[in-house]
Amino acid sequence: MIKREIRVLGIDDAPFKKEVDKKVLVVGIVYRGGNYLDGVISDYVTVDGDDATDKLIALIKRTKHRGQLQMIMLKGLAVGGFNVIDIHKLWHKTKLPVLVVMKRLPRWGEFFSAMINAPNCREKAILVEKAGDITRANHLYIQSAGLTKKQAFEVLKICCTHGKIPEPLRVAHIIASGIVEGESRGRA
Repeated sequence: MIKREIRVLGIDDAPFKKEVDKKVLVVGIVYRGGNYLDGVISDYVTVDGDDATDKLIALIKRTKHRGQLQMIMLKGLAVGGFNVIDIHKLWHKTKLPVLVVMKRLPRWGEFFSAMINAPNCREKAILVEKAGDITRANHLYIQSAGLTKKQAFEVLKICCTHGKIPEPLRVAHIIASGIVEGESRGRA
């Protein structure tokens, strides 16, 4: 049984201009279940780079919130375009289970066609495959490392308090876009 106030780190990237920006802001929100914001952490990763996994590991290990964290929640497998996150490495190095949440089932044909121009596309494709099967969870799609499907469903039930998107990801999206664009935009 997962506690209602599980400390979740929700991570999302900020908007960026692919042709212009070399780095993109990544924001992590420390959330108590789906009810309370406890902290904000951030760093930058390379657009279409290979540094997201290591940057997130370092960010998590150095935060003062580390002792409270019980799970990492990602909005998709990549940040900054095609900077694909190795969710199994992230889990093993931080000792925190990882839950990837997507609003839609990925269109793999389009994804891999677009990624072909990204540096190290073969390695990125391997990371996508390694992430494992995608499971439908009501209106969302999920992948995970370090937790069962039952646990993942339970966490989603706890964290989806104000809509379909889990609060840690919804708030991470709002804050990231607000910082970069001066005002939050769109929906998570």
